Amino acid sequence: MMRLSRQQERWIWHGGLGALALAVLVVPHLITAAPLDMLAEDHHGPGPAEQAGANFPGSAFFYAEGAFDPAPGALTIQSPHVMGLAEVKAAPAATFRGLTATDSYRALNCLTSAIYYEAGNEPEEGQRAVAQVVLNRVRSPLWPNSVCGVVYQGSERTDFHCQFTFSCDGAMARLPNAVAWVRARGIAQQALSGKAYAPVGLATHYHTLAVRPAWSATLQPVAVIGAHIFYRGMGFNGTPAAFSDAYPGRELISGPARRIWPVQPVTPVELMNAGPATAYVPLPTVAPSTPATQPAPTPLAAPIDNLPESTIRPEYRNSGRPLG
Repeated sequence: MMRLSRQQERWIWHGGLGALALAVLVVPHLITAAPLDMLAEDHHGPGPAEQAGANFPGSAFFYAEGAFDPAPGALTIQSPHVMGLAEVKAAPAATFRGLTATDSYRALNCLTSAIYYEAGNEPEEGQRAVAQVVLNRVRSPLWPNSVCGVVYQGSERTDFHCQFTFSCDGAMARLPNAVAWVRARGIAQQALSGKAYAPVGLATHYHTLAVRPAWSATLQPVAVIGAHIFYRGMGFNGTPAAFSDAYPGRELISGPARRIWPVQPVTPVELMNAGPATAYVPLPTVAPSTPATQPAPTPLAAPIDNLPESTIRPEYRNSGRPLG
């Protein structure tokens, strides 16, 4: 058996390293690149949640496998925006008509605000569900018995713990979108006229899919609709008997509570044009026994009858005079 000399082994070793280095440089150039048209071609297409017609806040939740399994007996709705989680009993149909035109206007405006700010970008089902929760609360003794009272409950708080966040977080300072507002107003009109939304049943709470508040564990989830999960009360509070309050038709408020009040008197209108250096000066008080004397007002212009005819334009000379 022949043995290689040390010099031959060294040559073979260096030759192997050189061949390996050459392969590293040459082989990538021998690989054929994929045509650009194949790279641009989408063999699978967009997922359902990415399609424009099915995309809305929270839509991806409906395509997550195993997120929720509907309970037996859950109300089945032929809509991609509604997922029933429990058997529900629809709220009884009831009309919410104000005692006066002002009461009716306030109720409509307050419910429209709740729908717009809570679900303005959602499908119709999501907006109707929010409206139904508001009206369910109006019928429950646990909440105020007016539409505006329910919507703006706790709006005076400064810790953002109002019942509907939009009423105390500054969202209402933004000018509403006209088209979305009209849409929300139409949903509100239908709800106030007695069109109940069955899939939420007697739900009184909801939250977005992005959060999970601590109170959610104490309630029964009934449906996922749009971007929200809806809940009803446990035990008696989730039964029709718990919604016994009749709507009295009085709306004593029309918006959120005012949390900032002026600490100084408001400048009278008469002093607003006096310049920035003019401060508010209280009017002097007059004793009741001493009648205040008022100077005779100075006429702004002489009566037309006292002006010489030569100073009046011909077309105005009979202005203000009786006909005949």
